[in-house]
Amino acid sequence: MNTSDIAETAPGWLSAEDLSEVRDRVPLVYVDAVPVRLDHLGRVERVGLLLRAMPDGTISRAVVSGRVLFDETIRDALWRHLTKDLGPEADPSIPASPAPFTVAEYFPDPHRTGFHDPRQHAVGLAYVIPVLGDVAPGDDALDFSWLTVAEAASAQVGEEMTGGQDRLVRLALAFTQSLP
Repeated sequence: MNTSDIAETAPGWLSAEDLSEVRDRVPLVYVDAVPVRLDHLGRVERVGLLLRAMPDGTISRAVVSGRVLFDETIRDALWRHLTKDLGPEADPSIPASPAPFTVAEYFPDPHRTGFHDPRQHAVGLAYVIPVLGDVAPGDDALDFSWLTVAEAASAQVGEEMTGGQDRLVRLALAFTQSLP
């Protein structure tokens, strides 16, 4: 099935033209999920990052992220993006009442908030999500890696991320009291 078929049959999907027009006029709601592995006491041991090809042709590490569709709950959006990007066996543990650890405002101007999306103004609700199962990155990802907390917070990994997602990872680690 191609994307034009999805746009015509799936509620909540916009055609490429309609999405472009909306992006020019309205902030879009996204979910950003930082996948983590926890120890037996609930402390973060590993942070999972995707490796993606970006629209500008660069390759970047990234958290799981995507739009919330019309008539879709936050919980459903998190589940959809996590299982699409991490595979059906990832077994993300979404809390009974998901509450973001922060809200990131992405702007086309990279200097406005430090969170940048050249395509649009987007509001990202950011969550730390424990992942219990086996990860097999989806078609949109080149690779997936579990990094130690120190690696994920390092300047070297931060330089491999774009759009402020390095800041998002450090904020997630600070929220979970895991920042080294």
